[in-house]
Order: sequence, then C-alpha cells, then structure tokens
Amino acid sequence: MKKSHILGIVVIAIAIGIIMTTAGDASSYVTFRQAIDMASVGNDGKIHVVGTLKKTPSGSVEGIETSEDKLSFSFIMLDADLMEQKVYYMEPMPIDFLKSEQVVVVGAYHDELFIADKILLKCPSKYQEEEISISS
Repeated sequence: MKKSHILGIVVIAIAIGIIMTTAGDASSYVTFRQAIDMASVGNDGKIHVVGTLKKTPSGSVEGIETSEDKLSFSFIMLDADLMEQKVYYMEPMPIDFLKSEQVVVVGAYHDELFIADKILLKCPSKYQEEEISISS
C-alpha cells in the first residue's frame, strides 16, 4: 500500500471517531414527564427540555427564587404539555432571562429535582412585526 492510502484511511478513521463522539452528545427535546421516565430507567445523561416561564395574568414571571449570594436561582418552567417543574440553576441568572419567550434547560434529574447545567434563551426579536390598529 502506498503511504497516501494509509494516510487516507487514518484520516477517515479519525473523522468517524469524531462523528461518533459528537453524536453521543446530541439529544432531542423532551417533556418533563419523558425526562422523569428517562431518569427512572437510569439515564443520567444530559436532557434538553423546552418550555416557557410561568407567568402571572399580568405578565410578570412567577416563582423565581434567588439565593442569598445571588450565585444561583430556581424558577418554575412549563413544558410543551404544560407540566410545571421547578428548575434549579447553580449559576447567576442570565441577562434577559425574564424577557425570554422560550427557555431550553439542559440538565438531569437528581433526587426528583431538575438541575440545569445550561439555560438557552429565545428572547423576543426586535425585528418582529408590530400590529398597528387603525381606528376609524
């Protein structure tokens, strides 16, 4: 075999290894009920849950509790099935957290508590079309 063929095989093997490694980190969005079921069967991998923050009828966010040192907080999130779950995040509250339209938490259940390692926010776009009402 030529050295170029061997080098090509090595490069392909490395590429396959990288793809397999990153594919193991990929996950899809689930509901809190599905996440609980996954945790009950021993899946302790990172789970992505998408939802919204629980809000009062006036539109303010409900259920946020900040630690005394402001280095962690918890909040109530509603998933796609409208199941409420208290989520704990061991980092300070992200900027624009209270303005977010949608929240994705990445984490796992530990003793019936959802502990988030990451929070991804979908904030309202400043480019959204505004409705203009014309009164006659």
